[in-house]
Amino acid sequence: MLTRKIKLWDINAHITCRLCSGYLIDATTVTECLHTFCRSCLVKYLEENNTCPTCRIVIHQSHPLQYIGHDRTMQDIVYKLVPGLHEAEMRKQREFYHKLGMEVPGDIKGETCSAKQHLDPHRNGETKADDSSNKEAAEEKQEDDNDYHRSDEQVSICLECNSSKLRGLKRKWIRCSAQATVLHLKKFIAKKLNLSSFNELDILCNEEILGKDHTLKFVVVTRWRFKKAPLLLHYRPKMDLL
Repeated sequence: MLTRKIKLWDINAHITCRLCSGYLIDATTVTECLHTFCRSCLVKYLEENNTCPTCRIVIHQSHPLQYIGHDRTMQDIVYKLVPGLHEAEMRKQREFYHKLGMEVPGDIKGETCSAKQHLDPHRNGETKADDSSNKEAAEEKQEDDNDYHRSDEQVSICLECNSSKLRGLKRKWIRCSAQATVLHLKKFIAKKLNLSSFNELDILCNEEILGKDHTLKFVVVTRWRFKKAPLLLHYRPKMDLL
């Protein structure tokens, strides 16, 4: 089979952010036009704009942040194509937390361990042929996967109902992984209230509807940064936005 090598700069235009001109980090795509940017770049841009930075199409008149989503596939592609990018990003995040004197979240530690596992097993011409050690590593990974994200950075939440059409939760204070999304909360509330579908709910923070793909860490950083825990969220029946 014939193969040909493609230089990285030939595809840079497809894996870089138009706003910062760097490689995509936490790739986030506009659902209306499918253009992709770094999440932090796009969120900052949409604080004062409601159009796509590339094609200028209106994302939404009043709630553009609800129409963007994390693009895991694109981010995986970028990390595979750009040597050392993933490790460099994890190192920057660890240095950031160390600089602030904060404990490094478990999800970042996990990403670092995962990156090490993907390193080339051939070092100095020697091959790791010990199947037993590989089996032990796989068993340890399985144990880590079964901790149900308890080692992740945690977020304390208070879920309040602000509609007479729904009842309040018996236990409105919960604590969960910072990597959980608004969609997870919708499913949790729908199950507790015996709703037919989680799509019937809106979740708000500071009276702003949150997008279903937003992680709780993202919500805390962008909407609750200088406020004390717990993160206060409200839920209500879904309202159609005009």
